[in-house]
Order: sequence, then C-alpha cells, then structure tokens
Amino acid sequence: MEKVKEAFDAGVRHFGENRIQEGIEKFSEWLQDKDTSLVLHHIGPVQSGTLRKLFSGYSYAHGVGAIKTANELLSRAKKEQKNIRYFLQANLTGEDAKHGFERKELIEILKQKENLSNTYCKLEGLMVMGPSDGDPIKTKEVFRELSKIRKDYIPEAKLSMGMSGDYKIAIEEGSDFVRIGSAIFGERN
Repeated sequence: MEKVKEAFDAGVRHFGENRIQEGIEKFSEWLQDKDTSLVLHHIGPVQSGTLRKLFSGYSYAHGVGAIKTANELLSRAKKEQKNIRYFLQANLTGEDAKHGFERKELIEILKQKENLSNTYCKLEGLMVMGPSDGDPIKTKEVFRELSKIRKDYIPEAKLSMGMSGDYKIAIEEGSDFVRIGSAIFGERN
C-alpha cells in the first residue's frame, strides 16, 4: 500500500484493482474524501454476484464479458442513480481460461450499441487481454484485431488493452487505457 500512496502523492489518480472488495478496502480513505480526484477501475471480470459492489466507488469496469452482465450493470446503475463506465471484454485468443465475447458475438452486440448505455451507465469501449503465452506476434495480432473492430463498429470507443508485459505493443496498436500493475507496484503477495 505504501507504493500506492507514493504514486498518489506523485499525482497518479487512476488506479486499477481486479478484486472488487479489495479495491474498496484499499482505497476506502480516498473514496470517502469527496475532494479526492481518485478514479478507480475494476480490471477483472465483472460477475453478476459481485456487480452491485462496483457502485461503492468504482468509476470504470473493464471486464464485462456477458450481455446478461451488461444488462444488469445498466439496470443497477439506473436503480442506484450512480454513474459508471464499462468496457465489453473480448476473447480474441480463443483461450478457454479467458473471459469475454468471441469476435462474432461481439460484432453482433455492437450492431445494437444504442442499447448498451443509459443516463448513468455508459459503454466506454472494448477490452482485450493478449495471449497467455505472451508471444509478441500473437499479442500484436490480437490488439490489432480489437482496434479494427473498434474502427469498423464503434469508432468512438476507447480501447483497454495491454498489461505490464505487453503495454508497449498495446500502445502501438491504439490502446487508450493500459493496465500496468506489477511493473510499477511489484508482484502481488
């Protein structure tokens, strides 16, 4: 937590957490301070059972990988009258361990993008993770594919791609948000 405080004191305001409750606890002091400019991103898969906890301080949800979850997020935001922005997560690697929409399903959903936002909940963009093996050529292909989907179907969208090991490739391919944790804060304990 000391490194997080150092980053905050140095001017960093956007922080990501992949465990909803852990993020709420870790950043509770700043979340209670209405004058803080902290922007908290949930960067793990959003699941129906824990979705309501997002409204305890998160501004962004980067891992919405099911249409049911997107609809629940829209409904909950409207009910609670709290703002949140979210990213549809794509699975373009074909890996079973990864969450998200396959290419064809994502494109079909984006054809009806007007149903994916309301007054309180906005579809901010698209998110993808590179292949687990970290192969830079495959990673570049995955990031380029998501960039093309954005260009063709939702050009106003932001892209959330790239982590500590592949963020440079993600930036080259047009990422707006990178999720860098271990390169700055070290590995999780």
